[in-house]
Amino acid sequence: MPSAEEDRKINAAAKADPDAQPLSKAQLEAMVPLRAVRGRPKSENRKLLVSVRYSPEVVEYFKSTGDGWQSRMDGVLRQYVQKQSRRS
Repeated sequence: MPSAEEDRKINAAAKADPDAQPLSKAQLEAMVPLRAVRGRPKSENRKLLVSVRYSPEVVEYFKSTGDGWQSRMDGVLRQYVQKQSRRS
């Protein structure tokens, strides 16, 4: 750790550097923790994480359709549920 004198010199050098100016109080207050803005926004229609076994042919087919295959599989299952609900 730097001594108090070394710390003063480091701070003075940093303040003299136009590219390394300290943040203002307003800038510090406006900062948001990184974990609060990382990742995908939370969905209003949250999905449940479940463990399900499908036949290999079904999984291979949906995977062959490219990225987003799980969402497409969910869409097919949703359509099935809607059709069954209308029959009741």
